[in-house]
Amino acid sequence: MDLTNQIILIVSVVLFASVLAGALSSRLGAPLLLVFLVIGMLLGEDGPGGIEFDDVQAAHLFGSLALAVILFDGGLATPYRNFRVGLKPALGLATIGVLITTLITGAFAVWWLGLGWLEGLLLGAIVGSTDAAAVFSLLRSRGLELKQRVGATLEIESGSNDPMAVFLTIALIELILNPQSNPGLALLTEFVRQMGLGALIGLAGGFGLVWLVNRLTMSPGLYPLAVLAGGLSLFGSAAVIDGSGFLAIYLAGLVVGNRPLQSRLDIKRFHDGIASLAQIGMFLMLGLLVTPSEFLPVALDALLFAAVLILLARPLAVWLCLLPFRFPWREQVFIGWVGLRGAVPIILALFPLLAGLEQAQMYFNIVFFVVLLSLLIQGWTLSSLARLLKLEIPPTTQVVQRVELDIPGQQELELVGYRLAENSPAVIEKRAGLTLPRGARVVAILRDRHLLEQLEPLDPRPGDYLYLMADPADLPTLDRLFVASPAPARLSDLAFFGEFVLNGDARVGDLCTAYGICLADSERRLTLDELIRRGLNAHPVVGDRLQLGSVELVVRQVRDDRIAQVGLKLPGTA
Repeated sequence: MDLTNQIILIVSVVLFASVLAGALSSRLGAPLLLVFLVIGMLLGEDGPGGIEFDDVQAAHLFGSLALAVILFDGGLATPYRNFRVGLKPALGLATIGVLITTLITGAFAVWWLGLGWLEGLLLGAIVGSTDAAAVFSLLRSRGLELKQRVGATLEIESGSNDPMAVFLTIALIELILNPQSNPGLALLTEFVRQMGLGALIGLAGGFGLVWLVNRLTMSPGLYPLAVLAGGLSLFGSAAVIDGSGFLAIYLAGLVVGNRPLQSRLDIKRFHDGIASLAQIGMFLMLGLLVTPSEFLPVALDALLFAAVLILLARPLAVWLCLLPFRFPWREQVFIGWVGLRGAVPIILALFPLLAGLEQAQMYFNIVFFVVLLSLLIQGWTLSSLARLLKLEIPPTTQVVQRVELDIPGQQELELVGYRLAENSPAVIEKRAGLTLPRGARVVAILRDRHLLEQLEPLDPRPGDYLYLMADPADLPTLDRLFVASPAPARLSDLAFFGEFVLNGDARVGDLCTAYGICLADSERRLTLDELIRRGLNAHPVVGDRLQLGSVELVVRQVRDDRIAQVGLKLPGTA
């Protein structure tokens, strides 16, 4: 009994300390997952904790389960609209990009470490994919809102490239154990089986799960558990029949997260929390598993291997895969740098240990060292590089209170609430009769603890509690009106978008006349939407820019792949 109580106490204290350390790390700018890894190592046999943990099978089980939960949450949080700009390039990076990375790092391992070709490619495959846990965690914990084209590509890639790395790792281990088999046939068979079964079970199971949950009547607290259990069941079902469980659960999350669903907000909040818990537990466990004293013999090899991966393999793979999509060079540089490695490579490094390969321990130590370097170097510089390359956009996800309304047969509506501060844009500008989006209606105003009977014209004052019924698509616009943005001055609406707001269907000729801009007649007849799209050669996203004579046009709002609003920055504006 005493031992049980002691274990509960130790685990709870470690978890609480990890959460507090995570909050502190965000202030210091340290990658959150790196903090958990370090805490795990301090608790391990080489640290003050002195806990001996070397159960590879248990680590593989818990790591796979945690990663499945993280991928499911990543799918839930990825809206379909991101596919418009990020799906094709992300799929290229998730397949061809992983293969290119594997070949380059594998060739280096063969040359430098003296491994055979299959063994070298195996080491390259293990570190070939970016880590969804690392990417999702860093982007969200830093509060970064990147241009949609960049953020969508990174998140979809990191959520969908794990199956490719798992496929290559398993296939190469089988070839090493059975050298007489036909490599081409074995790889093709494994690829078709894993990806085909994973995609089929994930998509079909996702739609089936939505259908089932929408027809269940139970306590609201049980819906998130039902969805989680359903997602893990799909993961296990695909894995048992030799399909890709990781692909299945990610696709199931995408379907569930983008379909009308009972208790959607409760489900997403629950999965945000459980995914964070899975990240903490997984990285603590992986930190416990490693023996830091074994790093020294492989430190130089791992350092050189990480340099090839970070500075050569990843950038080259990104450049080749994004070449057909004409990404601006700034976006290519950032995507190439944010190829973070995290839990997935470490979990994949357990596969050779489970298979009993001769140099499996060396693979594990090198991979763990590479992950540490990736989180330390790439993770720590992520926000600074985004700022340097001008890829940040003003934050839009700042709703103070939010309740989804499940209205059968009706459009999705949400009840949103704001507490107006003295520096809220609507209060500062002192505009009576604010123009709200067409899908938004004021339903209540609370001032000095009393409900106002008169709601129109709208006269916002500091301290007011304002409640509106709104279409979810209008939330970014409402945020800009009523939320005092914590963003730095460079990301304020005025500094980022400029002094004036123009409609996307405005004629370029009118702008040229007003500001003395000389353009050909064929360009003057275009709308701003057509002109910017032609200059981009890509799907437009918020933050895209076009210099037009002495003024700069900044895409402010995109609807249905059309530019709805454009900001106009005059000369001399920061």
